[in-house]
Amino acid sequence: FARMFVQVCLYFYCKCLWRCLKFVVRKLTGQCELQRICYNTKPGAARTMKIEASLKGSKSKRLQTSVNVHPDAIEKTIDDIMELKRINPDRNPQLGVSLQACLLQIVGYRNLIAEVEKLRREPYDSENPQHEEMLLKLWKCLKPNSPLKARISKQWCEIGFQGDDPKTDFRGMGLLGLYNLVYFAEWDTEIAQQVLTDSLHPKYREVTKKELSQLSKAEWEKKKFDKAIGYSFAIVGINITDLAYNLLVSGALKTHFYNVAPEAPTLTHFQQTFCYLMHEFHKFWIDEDPLDIMEFNRVREKFYKRILRQLQNPEMALCPHFAASESLINM
Repeated sequence: FARMFVQVCLYFYCKCLWRCLKFVVRKLTGQCELQRICYNTKPGAARTMKIEASLKGSKSKRLQTSVNVHPDAIEKTIDDIMELKRINPDRNPQLGVSLQACLLQIVGYRNLIAEVEKLRREPYDSENPQHEEMLLKLWKCLKPNSPLKARISKQWCEIGFQGDDPKTDFRGMGLLGLYNLVYFAEWDTEIAQQVLTDSLHPKYREVTKKELSQLSKAEWEKKKFDKAIGYSFAIVGINITDLAYNLLVSGALKTHFYNVAPEAPTLTHFQQTFCYLMHEFHKFWIDEDPLDIMEFNRVREKFYKRILRQLQNPEMALCPHFAASESLINM
């Protein structure tokens, strides 16, 4: 009880102290916190995340709710912020422009989560002609020279599905998994086909002397005789969709999207990020050189933590000018 009492007192002390400090700084500089952020922080994630934190942490309900407005109401919201903060818009024209860009990103990120969640919750329906058309498009993009003999076919295993009807594999991520795979196959076809080929016929990576010294005799004997381990392309694509979804919902992708999307991030930005993650995971899998497919979860978790560490850098942009790296072609 005593510890809890001290923590509560400390919280209110710090909160009051922080508000007093903000008041003093405003009197000394003649600028509110929003002005100081916009004028002293360059555009991108660093600025937008500070603006978002400032608005959410404000004692004013109007400012707190400004991050949840409809995109069409952003201009009116900025006028309200200016009025509430007693800022003359004619003397601070750039402030309104900066705040608008930040709010578009903040509101856009929230709307993107809703759009992605809607796709994730929509199950694949084999009776829906649009769903079927997308599935067939995936096959045509990945295997243009191999016609699909039948809708229900063992051929689907050639692109990494588990059985003869792919619809059962989309249960976890719904249509979102299919949307991402089709986007990757359609818009980055050469890389997608290369990743598919490598997943079926993986190239064995030579073990360095340092790595060799860290392997047990049993592990070395296994690596010595086993081929490199491949993986199921489509199933991994659905799994990486889940990874991208978790990064989005947790807010980790704010750093990336606020740096690459000048205004509101869209579903296309999310799909481009998925393509990047597929490409990077493929390289990561080869570098890890797992003993067998049972190590997939370990490799995935390690990859996930690496991406999280990268996104902690406020200047990080995973794929600033999206195009999956050409280096894969030469691997």
